[in-house]
Amino acid sequence: MNLLKYIFLILFGIGGGVTISAGVFALITTIGIVPRMAEKTETQEHLRIYESAISVGGIFGTLEMYSAIPLPVGGFVTAVFFLCVGVFVGELAVSIAEVINVFPIFMRRARLTKGLTVIITAIALGKSIGSYLYFTVNGFY
Repeated sequence: MNLLKYIFLILFGIGGGVTISAGVFALITTIGIVPRMAEKTETQEHLRIYESAISVGGIFGTLEMYSAIPLPVGGFVTAVFFLCVGVFVGELAVSIAEVINVFPIFMRRARLTKGLTVIITAIALGKSIGSYLYFTVNGFY
């Protein structure tokens, strides 16, 4: 009976992971992050590389996060990994904000006429400092 329990847990975990990853990739596709990024950087010919990098990064990141086997990498590789994760999350946030026009609505409702650059910079710095503190306190660095 114990073996049946573990088989069920494995299947349930895989099914949940597939469902969540399908939702994330559907969101990325719907928002159009990859084509928009390629258009902004004028690198449309490398679109397949972007898509493959996102897929491979999602797979390896998930495997590393949930595996009990630590990878023998140094601080530099870890820093590059977290930099890439930060860039991805930042692009996702900006893409969502761009699609739903958050900043013009916010500016209109808050009656702000100046200082959007300062607000965006403060948000980015706050997120960066918060992430740095989170990862240093939890021992990732």
